[in-house]
Amino acid sequence: MNLVPPFDADTARLKVRAAQDAWNTRDPQRVAGAYTPDSVWRNRSEFVRGTDEIVAFLTKKWEREHEYVLRKSLWAYGDNRIAVRFQYEWHDDEGQWWRSYGNENWEFAPSGLMSRREASINDVKILESERRIDPDSTDDIPTE
Repeated sequence: MNLVPPFDADTARLKVRAAQDAWNTRDPQRVAGAYTPDSVWRNRSEFVRGTDEIVAFLTKKWEREHEYVLRKSLWAYGDNRIAVRFQYEWHDDEGQWWRSYGNENWEFAPSGLMSRREASINDVKILESERRIDPDSTDDIPTE
């Protein structure tokens, strides 16, 4: 199945799952391969443009966010846009665990590569015993 716009419910869900799977590899080059060479990101308060900056951003992110595991779910879709909600868990160098909650808005080029990514993210401190995302499972986002 070709995951290019315009998206329907099935292709949008597959696109979200493909993104989740790629991000969970924590491989900046693999993740960057899903974006246009001139892709524009807003991630929290950071602005990133193009493949080299995406790779640098992700490299730095995963040097700081240990044992990162992510779950995404489709929120909405239309034509060449998809909205997702997500959660990920990770710990910092001191061993403090975090759950990060967020929403992303994606816009795609006709090729199916993402040309724009807008991410709003909030972090909550958690105890390791409060982790809800099983790294060996691909289940949907856990609910509160």
